[in-house]
Order: sequence, then structure tokens, then C-alpha cells
Amino acid sequence: MTRRLLLSYLSLAALVLLCLEIPLGFVYSRGERERVVSAAKDEAESVSAYAALSLAAGRAERDLPERVAHCARRIGGKVVIVGASGAPLATSHPMDADMSGDLAARPGIAAALRGTSTVDVRTSTIGGVEYLSVAAPVGQEARPTGAVWLTVPTRTVHERVHHVWLLLALGGLAVLTAVAVVGFAFARWAGRPIRELEQATHDLADGGRFAPVTVTKGPPEVRSLAAAFNHTAARLAHLLASQRAFAGEASHQLKTPLAALRLRLENLEPDIAARARGSLTAAVTETDRLARMVEHLLAMARLEEHAAIPGTVDLGAVCAERHRTWQALFAREGVSLVLFAGSVGPVLAVPGAVEQIMDNLLSNALRASPAGSTVTIELRLHAPPRRALRDSRPRWVDLHVTDEGPGMTEEQRARAFDRFWRAPGAPKGGTGLGLALVQRLAHASGGEATLRAAATGGLDVVIRLPSARPTGEGGPGPGGDRPRRPRREVPALPA
Repeated sequence: MTRRLLLSYLSLAALVLLCLEIPLGFVYSRGERERVVSAAKDEAESVSAYAALSLAAGRAERDLPERVAHCARRIGGKVVIVGASGAPLATSHPMDADMSGDLAARPGIAAALRGTSTVDVRTSTIGGVEYLSVAAPVGQEARPTGAVWLTVPTRTVHERVHHVWLLLALGGLAVLTAVAVVGFAFARWAGRPIRELEQATHDLADGGRFAPVTVTKGPPEVRSLAAAFNHTAARLAHLLASQRAFAGEASHQLKTPLAALRLRLENLEPDIAARARGSLTAAVTETDRLARMVEHLLAMARLEEHAAIPGTVDLGAVCAERHRTWQALFAREGVSLVLFAGSVGPVLAVPGAVEQIMDNLLSNALRASPAGSTVTIELRLHAPPRRALRDSRPRWVDLHVTDEGPGMTEEQRARAFDRFWRAPGAPKGGTGLGLALVQRLAHASGGEATLRAAATGGLDVVIRLPSARPTGEGGPGPGGDRPRRPRREVPALPA
């Protein structure tokens, strides 16, 4: 905002200066030119009157050379007086034979010998005067007795005009500098409340504690905006705190009754008739589902309440540990669990996030996978090309969990991360919160979660996490995403 305000001030000041200084410069140039022309004409008429008196008194040879020399020194140019035949009577500077013979043929002198005064001004393409010559007749008769030809150098005019343009440019630069200093101070003062609002907004967006901004600074519009922000932020903080408290307290309060309910249902099993055991089993299943839903809600409430800072996590070690933990359960269901792990290095993640992500993804994959199918865990490292290793682009590690189940349509994959949403025909026992929790954990770790259609027809869940390894360290080459030497672990299926 400060730069924009300063740019607007400077643009307006520059426009005003251009509108004032350019016309002023041209007016001065034209005035200086007219002044020089007028002075030259007056000087030529003065010399002409003096020459007429000298010729009438018969003292031309004695008085004219001195007068011509004096006039030439005063104007800094050349003065020539010729007779009625065009022969030079007096000159301020020596003239060669060719020039003295051509005087009568010059347009200005020829016009003056006919009784007409002339002024010849020629200008250059830049607008400065190149030279100025003035011719005046000697005497007032119909046929003049001679002519005066005066040439004025215009170097002085050029210098004066250029000097004025330089002064105008320096003055404009000084004005712009003053406007920049004053405008910067004013812009900083005017933008200070906006910057405070921006900082407060960033702090609130990053999960920091709400601190009201002052509403006594800046223009009335800014003060009104600050007051509205304080009211909105306070209400939002209250709503978020109430929501987190409700989710956390409700989850805690539901855990004990659910455990007691499941225990009572299990105790009823010996007293239930055989035809009612199916309903009892369904009730226990729903109780377990409700318990998992409560656990997920509690985990999400904790995640929102405590915004942990991502730390370094050995993704390969965590995947290997979760592979060993889930392998027996997969084998019992007749599903093969395969791990492809390579040298992908550590990643940045919220503490405990990778374990929860793996547990939710493997649980979903197990429910969706038919017997005899395979669930694959694979790690892939994305790094910039070797020629761009010094770039600041981040490196990412992708965690793929792929199953061979029924999969999802594109529309279903777009809604799969919504809370409590379950795909039509999904296996029983799901809560609709697993993928939502996975996405929240990935975002809290600085990564993202996406769903893709697997080549085997199932679902490929991709968790992208930022790599904690510096860009310049070793890794896979630019040609591939997969680790260099994958390690394959295949459990033995039960007979």
C-alpha cells in the first residue's frame, strides 16, 4: 500500500510539473528569441541612422569604421555597411574579395538597397536559433544611399535556453524529491493501521491468539474497518473455541458410555436366542463404529485445538513399523500387504500424524479389498532436476496406499474428504471421518492428500509431505519418481 500511495503522489506531481515546466520552457525560448531579434533590428536601425548622417556630412570614411567596430563589439557579431552600388563602405571584420563582391547579391542586402528592411532567422530541428541576420536601408529616400547588414551569433541564445531548461529540470527533480520524502512519510502514516490489520489477520489465520487492533488511528474508514475486524475476529474466536470445546468434551463424555454399552451387549450374548444373535452382532458392530467415530472426532478436536509445529519424521521407518503391525490382520483376512520403501529420507509432519494417516488408510483399504487381492504401500521422492539442484523449489515425498477394491468414481473422489460422507455401497463399519482426518493431518503437516484411480481398478490414495532433506543432497535422478532400490516385503498368505 505504501508503494502504491507513493507512486500515485509522484505520478500526480510529475504530471503537474510537466504541465507547468514544458510550456514555461517553450515560452521562455520564444521570448528569448524574440528579444534577440528585436535587439538586432534596433541595432541595425541605429547604425543605419548614424550611417545616413555620416554620408550626408561627408564623414563616412572617418566615422563609419569606428562606429561599425564599436557596434560589432557590443553585439558580439559582424556589421557591414555598403553603398548604393553594393560596395562595402565599412566592415567590422576583414572580408576577402569574393565575399565583398557578392554582398550586393545577398537577398537581405538587395532588399535593403530597394528600401525594405529584412530579418532572416533560421532554426534547427531542436528549436534553437542557428543564426540571425538583419538588413536595413540607409536613408529614408525612395532610393537608399546604402544598406546596413548585421549578423548576430546565436550561441548565447542557445546557452541561455539550455540553462533555463536545465534549471527547470533540476527544479522539477527537487520538487519530486521533496514530494517523495513527504509522500513516503504520509503513506507510512496512512498505511500503518492497514499494516496492523494485515498482521492481525495473518496471526489469526495462522492460529495465533486474537489480539484486538487499535481503532483510534488513521482515517475514519480505516477506524471503522478496524472496529468491524475486532468484532468479527472476537466472534469467530468465540465460535471456534466453543466448537472445539464441544467436540472435545462430547468425545470424552461419549467414550465411557460406549464402552459400557459394548460390555453390556457382550454380556447379553449367552442369554440371546440363536435367531437374535445376528441383531446382537450388528449392534456390537455399530457400537464399535460409533466408538471409532468418537475417537476420530476427539483426534480432530485435538488437532484443531493444538496446532503443532511440523517436525522431522522418518517416513520409511514409520511405514515399515505400520506394515509389521497390520500384516497379521491383513493375512487373517486373506489380503496381501506389500511395502515398497526406498531411500526417500525424512519428511516434515506433525508428531503422530503419519501413524494416524497410515492406520486410517490401511483400515479403509482392508475393508474395501476382497480376499486374494493386494494392498500396496509405496514411497516416491519428487526432486528437481540435477541441473536445477540449487533452485529453491521444495522436494516432496509421496506416500501411496493402493488397493484392488471397487474404487470410486470421479464425483465420489471429489466428496470423499467431506466429514461423515460415505460412498454408496461402502462396507459396513466405516465412520466417514477417516479420510477427513487424513486430509486435516496432511494439511497440518504442510502437505496435501489426493485420491486417484488405481491402475488395478481400485483406489490410489496419495499423501504428499514436504521432504526434510536439503535440496542439494543426494536423491533420485531427474528421470524417475520411484526410489532407486525399492525394497519389497511380501507376507506369506495363510494356507
